[in-house]
Amino acid sequence: MPSLIGRPRSFDSEQVLERAMLVFWRHGYEGASLTGLTTAMGISRTSMYAAYGNKRRLFELALARYADTVMTYASRALAAPAACEVAETFLRENVQAVTARDRPLGCFSLQGGLACGPDNTAVPTTLARSRQAGEQAMCDRFRRAADEGDSLPGIAPEDLARFLMVVSEGLAVHAAAGSTAEDLTRVVDIALRALPEESRRGTGRPTSGRSGP
Repeated sequence: MPSLIGRPRSFDSEQVLERAMLVFWRHGYEGASLTGLTTAMGISRTSMYAAYGNKRRLFELALARYADTVMTYASRALAAPAACEVAETFLRENVQAVTARDRPLGCFSLQGGLACGPDNTAVPTTLARSRQAGEQAMCDRFRRAADEGDSLPGIAPEDLARFLMVVSEGLAVHAAAGSTAEDLTRVVDIALRALPEESRRGTGRPTSGRSGP
């Protein structure tokens, strides 16, 4: 078989991968057929296999693209100066991400593997590990905050990180079912009231009202 190394591609690989990500997001791994993928990507199966290897590898690359593009709000949240701002930024920007109208509603990492048969059990496992990595990053951030004297009283870093992930995943599920950004913002307002009163006062931001970055 002749080598494909050095052979120029006739398509924008980033744009094509973006389209594949949207197909997986909308239909899930098993629901995304090769015909549906290649049609959306605008390339032949031969080109798809040459560029991405196989469907599973394409899915993994699509997940990585999701993390690098849609999930950038999580990095912004982790960079917030105070622990309470990390929590608030994460939840409020999550609402915007899961209700955006220019892409499928909800969360790729949840909907990509909701229903997989026994031949594809590794897919939901991969997605679960991705979510767990996000939770661990959040936990590490709150542990650093605690070391700096910025802990939230009475809440362990790992518990707070899990709480935020559970809320964010619930927001994504309801967004996919049709809940609006306004609906979910009210949920975030309630969730933030679970934080200690003194930490909420320290943000300088309201715990109710409109959402946004």
